[in-house]
Amino acid sequence: MNNVPVGIVGIGVYLPDNYMTAKEISEATGGTWSEDAVINKLGIRQKRIPSDKPCDGTQEMGALAALDCLKNTGIDPMEIDAILCFGEEWKEYPLTTSACYIQDRIGARRAWGIDVQNRCCTTVSAMKLAKDILLADDECNTILVAGGYRNCDFIDFTDSGVSFMFNLGAGGGALILRKGYEKNQLLGTHIMTDGSVVHTCGSKVGGIVEPVTAENVSEFGMLRLMDSPKMKGMLNSTSMPNWYHCIDEALRKSGMTRKDIGYLDILHIKRSGHKAMLADLGLTEDQTIYLEDYGHIGQVDQILSLKLALEQGKVKDGTVISMIAAGIGYTWAANVIKWG
Repeated sequence: MNNVPVGIVGIGVYLPDNYMTAKEISEATGGTWSEDAVINKLGIRQKRIPSDKPCDGTQEMGALAALDCLKNTGIDPMEIDAILCFGEEWKEYPLTTSACYIQDRIGARRAWGIDVQNRCCTTVSAMKLAKDILLADDECNTILVAGGYRNCDFIDFTDSGVSFMFNLGAGGGALILRKGYEKNQLLGTHIMTDGSVVHTCGSKVGGIVEPVTAENVSEFGMLRLMDSPKMKGMLNSTSMPNWYHCIDEALRKSGMTRKDIGYLDILHIKRSGHKAMLADLGLTEDQTIYLEDYGHIGQVDQILSLKLALEQGKVKDGTVISMIAAGIGYTWAANVIKWG
């Protein structure tokens, strides 16, 4: 069964109409970050942010991306056997299941659904889960991976401790994987985690340890560094090596090496880190897309980057894609896709 191909039938994306520019981010920091620094250091010219319209809710953005994917592929929603939703926990109503919302919204009445969560690594992780399910379950042939993201709502621009998250935006993404589909094959995946820093960054108020009260309600959900030295120390020493290990292992599992990479499908990170990774992998700027006009839309980045690459001709028949992600927690992941 492991020799049976699993391919990407198509993708879909939803982006809100609203933007936040580098100038507006600078102003939100009170001038602590200049417009030039936002553009050239953080790598944000503008980013997509949600409106107050219902269509920009996390679950609905995932559903709209899924509908776009169905439109692009021509697949009947009744052909979908399962839905793996990578949407964030911040959504229209807490403790509701986003996969079930998407199932109903798109009319995939035959499908079962489940929410999976690995922060900004969730798309890559969910793709591995989807492939493994397809290969293990004789009765499962088509899986939708979809979700929405808008954690930008929890960023305090006056807190420079979270400046690495000033790029957070909003949007939805979706892709359909099918067993026996010989095009756009998902090959090897490798994932690493380091739980030693799991409580160094996140929303401090709103959980069991610090429930919401009248006194701390203004801090509810806000993303903060809870142990900055520990997190930054670990990331500075191990993040890039772990990422490269995931890339190399995913390539090894695919019978390839770095020389085979034709396109780096990478989430939005600071500009210097992006350029350093290209140099280390021996790639040029023509072999990637820097999401400086979109920001970091969490786990949607990989799908958005692939969509833009196809539109710009950077991915074509025969292109080997290295899709990479990292998520607070901390997790690193990479997979390999051979397009066409």
